[in-house]
Amino acid sequence: MTTRFCMRVNPWLNLSRAPPRAPVFLRTASNTAGKKRSTTVVESTEEYKYVERLIPPTQIPSPPHHDGPAPSGWTPPSAVPPAFPYMIRRSRMHNIPVYTDITNNSRKTTLLRKIEGDIWALEKDVREYLEQLTGKVLPTQVNEVTRSIRIKGHFDKELKDWLLKKGF
Repeated sequence: MTTRFCMRVNPWLNLSRAPPRAPVFLRTASNTAGKKRSTTVVESTEEYKYVERLIPPTQIPSPPHHDGPAPSGWTPPSAVPPAFPYMIRRSRMHNIPVYTDITNNSRKTTLLRKIEGDIWALEKDVREYLEQLTGKVLPTQVNEVTRSIRIKGHFDKELKDWLLKKGF
């Protein structure tokens, strides 16, 4: 009786493949036989000026003094801080920290950040100013932990102008 042996072969599998080869090592300078190499480092201070231009600054420089707004529209803070129970620090780029935000594709809010001192007095002044501006009382949210105030609606330009007039 004859037995048949059937084997199903994957056409993508190459069965006639040779066994794996031994790894090939690259020859490096340390593998050179009989030659001793010494490495010397030369420090050039003349060429370091080209490297210094590529290194980013560690801090943002203070802005130049302007009498009034700069050509870009930026306004410097007043030389003497205003006498209020609160203080609003500038951002690290020396701008007033008032931002707009849109959440859930429709909710528009304005965020006032970097508040120091009496945050509730600032919230009362902001609410009074916006009530005079719009004619209605706008909802506000005070966050004492993050030192910020969120106002319903986009009022970033109005609040920035108002804060500049107050001396921040």
